[in-house]
Amino acid sequence: MTTFMEAIQSRHSVRQYLDKPIPEEIRKELDAYAEELNRQGNLHMQILYDEPQCFSSRMAHYGRFENCSNYIVMAGKKAADLEERSGFFGEMLVLKAQTLGLNTCWVALTHGKSQAALGPDEKEVIIIALGYGKTQGTQRKSKTASQVSNVHAEDPEWFKNGIAAALLAPTAVNQQKFRFERNQQKVTAKAGWIGTCLKIDLGIVKCHFEIGAGKENFIWG
Repeated sequence: MTTFMEAIQSRHSVRQYLDKPIPEEIRKELDAYAEELNRQGNLHMQILYDEPQCFSSRMAHYGRFENCSNYIVMAGKKAADLEERSGFFGEMLVLKAQTLGLNTCWVALTHGKSQAALGPDEKEVIIIALGYGKTQGTQRKSKTASQVSNVHAEDPEWFKNGIAAALLAPTAVNQQKFRFERNQQKVTAKAGWIGTCLKIDLGIVKCHFEIGAGKENFIWG
């Protein structure tokens, strides 16, 4: 079974999918994990299967999406930290999907209307395309550890490993506008000031950092 750390290393964004349904046993496993993450993150994420309308819009065509008929909707009650929580727990589900042989892509604008069922005072944050990719995607350019953190050669391995994992995280238009700072066992993570989906990105990179560093090794500041 692929580990989440292996999933971090192998996952790349995929926009073109095979016309191949997700088997029932994998749907059950994904749905059960999504329910668990909803409890942990106080969210209302939903997985929509066999629903091609969301990615049949002009915007989806502009985003070069193909055969995308499954997607995850990140949603929850309106709150100041909703976007960050959506990023963190959405990426957990993305990595789970990767371990099950599926591919994904975070999608902010280039899609149509989702079929998510939202309750009172709930907000749809972002959508994640899901399915069997025509390819496994490609590695993109990345910043260095020193550009996104205060890492030094003498720092503990857990901090270096966390930064390495964070640099593999997907961010909007590959902007990587985040910064990690370590003070003993305390780690702070901050989003950039100017950019798109910055709070969502912060949640995603914190998810990667926590997996790479091992949450037993540090506390969030």
